[in-house]
Amino acid sequence: MPHGQGPVQCHNWAMEHDVDILIVGGGLNGGALALALAQGGMQVGIVDALPRETRLGADFDGRSYALALGSVRVLDALGVWERMRTQAQPILQIKASDGRAGEGAAPFFLHFDHAEIEEGPMGHMIEDRFLRRALLEAMDASPAITQISGARVVAQEVQAAGVIARLEDERSLSARVLVGCDGRASATATRAGIGRVGHEYGQTALVCAIAHEKPHHGCAHQFFMPPGPLAILPLPGNRSSIVWSEAHETAAAIHAMDDAAYLEVLRPRFGAFLGEISLVGARHAYPLRLTIAERFVAERLALVGDAAHGIHPIAGQGLNLGLRDVAALAEVVTLAARRGEDIASPLVLERYQQWRRFDTMMMAAGTDAVNRLFSNDNPMLRGLRDLGMGAVSAMPALRRAFIREAAGLSGDLPRLMQGRPV
Repeated sequence: MPHGQGPVQCHNWAMEHDVDILIVGGGLNGGALALALAQGGMQVGIVDALPRETRLGADFDGRSYALALGSVRVLDALGVWERMRTQAQPILQIKASDGRAGEGAAPFFLHFDHAEIEEGPMGHMIEDRFLRRALLEAMDASPAITQISGARVVAQEVQAAGVIARLEDERSLSARVLVGCDGRASATATRAGIGRVGHEYGQTALVCAIAHEKPHHGCAHQFFMPPGPLAILPLPGNRSSIVWSEAHETAAAIHAMDDAAYLEVLRPRFGAFLGEISLVGARHAYPLRLTIAERFVAERLALVGDAAHGIHPIAGQGLNLGLRDVAALAEVVTLAARRGEDIASPLVLERYQQWRRFDTMMMAAGTDAVNRLFSNDNPMLRGLRDLGMGAVSAMPALRRAFIREAAGLSGDLPRLMQGRPV
């Protein structure tokens, strides 16, 4: 199958449609979904607005992801993990504590150790550039996936027998089902009349990567600062990824600083436990907002990843939630096709929504509550939450339950999240 910008032709396997399922958005969730659906026997098209060369960029731009163990299993089952496992950093421990700039961590903290579960590391850190390349290489190797890069879908029309997507260059593509993987401002959802609910956090996430003198030993840290959380996530070598939340105005001023001034603001928040620090890669700033699609499905349409939900990064679960969507939708559609059902049937697509909506709402509510509880300097709340973290850390059964949740091993797991093909 082609992966360039040429016209898509109809094939014998789908005389009525160009593809069975057309995915709008070629990011991480879109690529993983294409592979999962292809593995399940679907013919898949994926349209992305970015040129292929941009998506294959090899330079480190500071962006990285915390992949829970369940997400690693998805990527392994899709044949992607082997392509990048040597660039991944296992997360062996997680430490969470209250903190203030210049004061270090509070004496009471949560400590999770991977040795308390049998499955191995709770997850892995991987740089964006390695994950994107691995997904693209895997899609290139699949004859069931047609990739169209540097093209934008500008209209969609649901018909009795399928859905038509029209591109900016006036080409049209037909499919049985359209899937929006086009981010929090999903145009696919908007065109389908799906609204969103949520609220602003009044915070901006500052994202960068740093090099440090001392080894991190695979330990991730979460410091709960009064303006917002600061996550320090281990990367291969003596490097870490930083996700640092501040009030909008403060964050804008920090982001506008040169690198030297930026580091001077970061150092008292970061602390000296890893020695001297320096910036590596680019810096980014993202305004934070809770945003949930009112529906995850419509007629001949499903939403996946950020197109369905955007939550606070406090627990690093954004991409992990998206990969759960991928695993669930691929399983629902594949099993329906094997039973001879119409994969575009409202009954089939509703199974996906029922599977994912409750889990999504619980995760959104949980991250929202934690951010509200910890993003303040109220002395009474501070004392209670510190005691609470210390109590959880001292209770093995409860601590183990939290570890399994963080590792993506809890709940009604799709087969791919168990490391099994659909």
